[in-house]
Amino acid sequence: MTTIRYRKANVDGLNVFYREAGPSDAPPLLLLHGFPTAGHMFRDLIPALADRFRLVAPDLIGFGQSDMPARETFAYTFAALAKVTERFTEVIGLARFALYVFDYGAPTGFRMALRHPERISSIISQNGNAYEEGLSEGWSPIRAYWQDPSQTNRAALRTFLSPETTIWQYTHGVADTSLVSPDGYTLDNSYLARPGASEVQLDLFGDYKSNVVMYPEFQAYFRRHKPPLLAAWGRNDPFFLPPGAEAFRRDIPGAEVRFFDTGHFALETHCREIAAAIRDFLGRSK
Repeated sequence: MTTIRYRKANVDGLNVFYREAGPSDAPPLLLLHGFPTAGHMFRDLIPALADRFRLVAPDLIGFGQSDMPARETFAYTFAALAKVTERFTEVIGLARFALYVFDYGAPTGFRMALRHPERISSIISQNGNAYEEGLSEGWSPIRAYWQDPSQTNRAALRTFLSPETTIWQYTHGVADTSLVSPDGYTLDNSYLARPGASEVQLDLFGDYKSNVVMYPEFQAYFRRHKPPLLAAWGRNDPFFLPPGAEAFRRDIPGAEVRFFDTGHFALETHCREIAAAIRDFLGRSK
């Protein structure tokens, strides 16, 4: 049985909650979640890999059990999320590690890789986008807010924060929705319902534009450093399209691309298959 430890790290005065499992001297794998979830999205993946790797899954600031400081004292930008997460790795002693990125975890992790490429041994991108062609039409309301950050356009994004939308994100593109546990989206919705959480998420919707602006920088990092990369993609994702996965090969010719017949939250239905792909990939990427 896998022992998972639940801890908090003090990162420059902020409490970052994280899950950790596996031998302390095993190759480390940092797991970065996306919207609107937290490190609990890796609840099945961690036991599947903990015999061979040191798994560390933090909740990003403003998410899950990590601190959610007031917007008046903390700017909710992806630059800030990356800065805190980078410091978190330093605090807990991760000097060099493989990086698993999903959704928001991708621009967070890629920013970290830009700053310290020597720390990244390899990358697994599970529906973690870095290319314009990976963005679907589902981003149109958010793009409208980027172009005109009016209160009207901001208010229009609140539909993305509704309980029904969270459930839809988990189940869209899934052939057999009975495979999707309600525990995940129910917990996510409880986090979204906290006082102040909606404004935090709307700030991040607005700042996602900065990630798209940085796509060329991410791509230059890929071309220059060519980290071993596995794209494990739910092909029916309504937000991040398969061309976004395939585009990694343009900058990293040796990138491996695997598609799974599922949606955005691919681990909910294909954890076993993705875990097997990761074991094989990391076993060849030492």
